[in-house]
Amino acid sequence: MSERLEDIRNRRIEKVKALEQAGLEPYPSSTSRTHTNVEALEQFGALLEQTVTLVGRVRSMRGMGKIVFAHIEDGTARVQILVKQEVVGDQQFSFFLDTLDVGDFIEAQGKLFETKTGEKTLQASGFRLLAKSLLPLPAEHFGIADEETKLRKRYLDILFDPEVKELFIKKAKFWQAFRDFLLGEGFLEMYMPVLEPTTGGAEAEPFVTHHNALDRDFYLRISLELPLKKMLVAGYEKVFEIGRIFRNEGISATHLQDYTQMEFYWAYADFDMLLQFWQRMYQYVIQETFGSLRIEVGGHMCDWSGDFERVNYLDLFSKHTGIDLDSCSDEELKDYCDTHKIVYEDFIGRGRLIDLIFKKIRASLPKDRPIFLVNQPIELEPLAKKVLGNEKLVQRAQLIAYGSELGKGFGELNDPLDQRARFEAQEKLRQAGDTEAQMIDESYVEAMEYGMPPAAGFGVSERLFSMLAGRPIRETVVFPPMKEGHIIGSKTE
Repeated sequence: MSERLEDIRNRRIEKVKALEQAGLEPYPSSTSRTHTNVEALEQFGALLEQTVTLVGRVRSMRGMGKIVFAHIEDGTARVQILVKQEVVGDQQFSFFLDTLDVGDFIEAQGKLFETKTGEKTLQASGFRLLAKSLLPLPAEHFGIADEETKLRKRYLDILFDPEVKELFIKKAKFWQAFRDFLLGEGFLEMYMPVLEPTTGGAEAEPFVTHHNALDRDFYLRISLELPLKKMLVAGYEKVFEIGRIFRNEGISATHLQDYTQMEFYWAYADFDMLLQFWQRMYQYVIQETFGSLRIEVGGHMCDWSGDFERVNYLDLFSKHTGIDLDSCSDEELKDYCDTHKIVYEDFIGRGRLIDLIFKKIRASLPKDRPIFLVNQPIELEPLAKKVLGNEKLVQRAQLIAYGSELGKGFGELNDPLDQRARFEAQEKLRQAGDTEAQMIDESYVEAMEYGMPPAAGFGVSERLFSMLAGRPIRETVVFPPMKEGHIIGSKTE
């Protein structure tokens, strides 16, 4: 019968107390490490005659009479340690066996050698406890089986699963590649407020919080857009931010409520320049992160090289639904939704109806290549410039790949009178009950009235990374938000 977790913890706490009573520090604040574990392995030949000091978490222990083999792991590699009673002495050897547990952090010094089986090993002449673990690690051979526990205790998931550890290294490379590309193109990285008196830049329901010192409510931002575009008024020509945004909406395989997004705004750039730049940027980021421009997801190989095809939104919509968005009525759109069992609220406007229908279309689009979906109805985007010669369309593009939207780009609206009229139309939708419709941001309109240059803008969330990595988005977030609930335990050592 396996030992209770509480009993294991209590026994380890007693070990901590015994160490303290003996005048030993169970959690010292410094180490004497001379090399990382990977350095010791890579420089093995040159270090054979030297005394080295390595550190790490004990991942395994195997005693055989008067010797103990253990493996320690730092953030770089795992190394075998050999502890001999005749070398370290009776007291130290007993300490190793009786006080240390798998999961503890130790420092070991000694000389490197190679075992008969060819394993590079440190023969310890001494060692020291660096941190005593109170809870046992899940058994090495079993890991963590319960998916909920993996997400709640992601630190253990990362510790036991090299693929998960590599996933978050890749994610860091992904955002750094965006940063490197934009900085290389002359963009300035900026940091805008997370708390906003009026939230905007997207159609989403915000989170609300209260600022005690100012005694007023604020919204957690749902977009990076409006403050960044004020920087164009300020005279910066190229600005971007990689930051957290918050949307109080449903959880799905491709949606979270708290996630990272990148947005940039580029003064004097037109829509065509944007699409060319966007293509180069994605190709750079994908190559830097994944080492290839051919990425397979869900059995679909998508080739990101070459020029991305541009597809007309209205033509695509008509092809899949038979509806001409240039002339159809709202009732026709509702009839289509009713016929195809697409659920909608009575108060939603034309733009939301179109978008609900399009989401059904999107899944059937080609999955072997990325496409730019351009020339979109004005009802879909209150912040984009109109298409020259057709005031029913706006300069908005969505990049579609693997049947999912993976970024949006815009020719930015800089006419303050047009902007106010569109905000007012959105406000009417809010008053009718649409909590995702945009608010009127008077400070933004005022900034625009001082004069905003023509500009292009772009935004992408970490959905792009999760899609390219072939995982549901909550698996690519270290600590995704989850419901409260009982955590099922796993086997322990």
